Amino acid sequence: MSEDQHTEWKASWRDEHLKWLCAFANAQGGVLEIGRSDEGQAVGLDNAEQLMEELPNKLRNLLGMVPDVNLLEENGQPYVQIVIEPYPVPISYRGKYYYRSGSTMQALTGAALDRFLLGKTGKRWDAAPVPGVRVDDLNAESLTRFRNRAASRNRLGKDVLEEDNPGLIEKLRLTEGQYLKRAAILLFHPDPERFFTGAAVRIGYFEGEVDLRYQDEVCGDLFAQARNTVDLLLTKYLKAVISYEGIQRLETYPVPEEEVVRVV
Repeated sequence: MSEDQHTEWKASWRDEHLKWLCAFANAQGGVLEIGRSDEGQAVGLDNAEQLMEELPNKLRNLLGMVPDVNLLEENGQPYVQIVIEPYPVPISYRGKYYYRSGSTMQALTGAALDRFLLGKTGKRWDAAPVPGVRVDDLNAESLTRFRNRAASRNRLGKDVLEEDNPGLIEKLRLTEGQYLKRAAILLFHPDPERFFTGAAVRIGYFEGEVDLRYQDEVCGDLFAQARNTVDLLLTKYLKAVISYEGIQRLETYPVPEEEVVRVV
């Protein structure tokens, strides 16, 4: 027997073990057994009946959960089993969120916490609203280029493309109430890194595994990043082989140009 992502053993009860129950609820569920050693052997409890009285109230008051709490016995040794189902809403313990990963309990912070909370509400990271940004702050040139490209490929109807900028952004479902979504800023704002650190493309040229010879950072909206990244790859990073057909000069890239464009 061994602990895994669904199983945790504790020889005795301490209130900090509520973190493990919180972590199970926020992940895939699991079982916490009180009265087992780290090796999974039943070692018994002197206060098993007391725990059966106290634990349901603690779980309800501190975690907002009413899970199954069972008194079991193995080889004459009593132990308490707490069965936690995965919860569809975020569960916190004293204002912090925990998550079961493998056989460990992780405190969620920063971007991991952001993704977790959005996921529990059924939203993606790029669908979160951003206060303080207006349609007028977006790059009008990028919006015009988007219209032209969408029209040439028949990706959107004429009625959508003829909308003004606020109307187009709304039809593209890039708003949440009165706010723009993060996706709108990434797609059309001239400086998305102002809002999201790392919202840029970084390219480096290495000789060997660790020798970085030169590098570039491509900023701007996502359309500009894709366009400028392709230009950089073709003009600076991919070394073309020069050959001739008669007097005509030919440049052959190690990766076909159309493949570079497709991937980027």
